[in-house]
Amino acid sequence: MEFFLQLASIIISIKIAGDIAVRLGQPSVLGKLIIGVIIGPAILGWVENSEILEAFSHIGVLFLMFFAGLETDLKELNENRNSSVAVAVGGILVPLLGGYGAGIAIGMQNSHALFLGLLLSATSVSISVQTFKELGRLRSRESTTVLGAALVDDILVVVSLAVMMSILTASDVSLGWVIGKKILFFFIIGILGWKAVPFIMRKLAHLKITEPVMSIGIVLCLFFAYIAEYLGVAGIIGAFAAGIAISRTEFKKEVEKKLEPIAYTLFVPVFFVSIGLSVSFEGLSDQIFLIIALSVLAILTKLIGSGLGAKLTGFTMHSSLVVGAGMVSRGEVALIIATIGLNAGLLMPQYFTTMIIVVIVSTVVTPPLLKFLLSKLNNIEQHQEN
Repeated sequence: MEFFLQLASIIISIKIAGDIAVRLGQPSVLGKLIIGVIIGPAILGWVENSEILEAFSHIGVLFLMFFAGLETDLKELNENRNSSVAVAVGGILVPLLGGYGAGIAIGMQNSHALFLGLLLSATSVSISVQTFKELGRLRSRESTTVLGAALVDDILVVVSLAVMMSILTASDVSLGWVIGKKILFFFIIGILGWKAVPFIMRKLAHLKITEPVMSIGIVLCLFFAYIAEYLGVAGIIGAFAAGIAISRTEFKKEVEKKLEPIAYTLFVPVFFVSIGLSVSFEGLSDQIFLIIALSVLAILTKLIGSGLGAKLTGFTMHSSLVVGAGMVSRGEVALIIATIGLNAGLLMPQYFTTMIIVVIVSTVVTPPLLKFLLSKLNNIEQHQEN
């Protein structure tokens, strides 16, 4: 019964917060992220995290990336593959080195400092995707490159985490199996997306049931996410791949038109709020300077590393900064890695809350940063046209 009240509170709060953010000249997603902190345990305590809210949140972020896949041109994604790889590699190496250096500077052991660097290397572009979409730039070269880089980043970070755990802990993680599962994932997804999805959509779209096309779209999104999670890849990558596969069929617009109202009314709001529910201000005063320093480091290393990768592959300086900003958000991917590190003894308990707040700061700062840089880029493009 309490869940119904919490869900109602989330939906109304996030709509009001989004409206306020837009009236203040910011992307609505910024207000949606901040309201999670306000109505969560850190301030008002209206909403507490629970298994059912986590389930809704997980579905929400899957739908976000599914819609991103629906609006992604596979040809453009392929054309920008070199830039995506460079952006991902730069966005991993610079935060990895920066995080390791910061860890050593504050007295961490080598293994813990290395994990800190890896944690800062993670990227979750679900927030960036929503921001690009709100600003009408989801089909831009910058957005396509960011999406491609997120795929590469996820693979490299997960493989690096497996290597680290196998070397630095007693874990019996098999590196060969970890890499093999990633290769298997892309092989299976490629075959399904190329042949199976169009066939399934055509055959089942005319079933004499309510909303067959939308139902099949949801099933494929969740099934691809399941395959991804099962093979050690983030579920959002599977959902993104499902969206790309359906975008190649004649049912793309119908799936998008009918599923978006449900997703953005019920599931996506819970995802945005759930990020803020992890915030706790207990003991914050003792580590406030460390939080500020690591937050600045987290933002700058991604901005510089990923931006450099974009610049080296032909982007202008302003476009490179937009790409770098799109990679800044650590989101739910880094929250998961932090939890894994805590359980494996690679992240000390006294730094766990600190890193959670750093991850959330990097996530919250992404929408206004992207809006600022995109407005500059728009002005430059308009000036060149004139």
